[in-house]
Amino acid sequence: MAKYSVEFKLMVVKEYLDGPLGMKLLARKHGIKSHKQVLGWINVYKHQDAAGLSRKKKNEIYSVQFKLDVLSFMKRTGASQTETALHFGLTNPPMIASWKKKFLEGGAEALDKPRGRASMSDKAKNIKKNIKSIQKDKMTREQSLERENELLRLEVEYLKKLRAFQKDPDAYLEKHKQRYRSNSKKNSD
Repeated sequence: MAKYSVEFKLMVVKEYLDGPLGMKLLARKHGIKSHKQVLGWINVYKHQDAAGLSRKKKNEIYSVQFKLDVLSFMKRTGASQTETALHFGLTNPPMIASWKKKFLEGGAEALDKPRGRASMSDKAKNIKKNIKSIQKDKMTREQSLERENELLRLEVEYLKKLRAFQKDPDAYLEKHKQRYRSNSKKNSD
């Protein structure tokens, strides 16, 4: 993929906006492989001005929260990858598709994993961190059974409440309103 200067992109966009030529003819005239690239430049220019046409830093790292916000916006509005990228000022719309795939496969944790390989100097540090985290993650059999037992107690308690609510929703809500009122009176004293 050829890289074009900001000045070249700006010239092509202005020529499109000011002149009679369409995207396909402009792409052919300037030796650009695809008219869709011209379309992308035009959309970026319309949304972000000339600053959007400048190349961003390579390997920019986005936070997990930012990635979740982007995916949430796309789902909520039904916007395409390109529209979402324009909205958030991203230069690489297909990157959103990879975030979505990672999220669907592994949840929010999968979005936190860095891409690529760690540098050689960090390799030893990473091995030590991994060993420590594995040791912390290992629970004794007794601890894991206690945890499982607590989770089962919570599940049973939840199911009891759900069953009570399904039998008589009004009585259940009234009972809990009284409990919350008495708790709020204690807190306000």
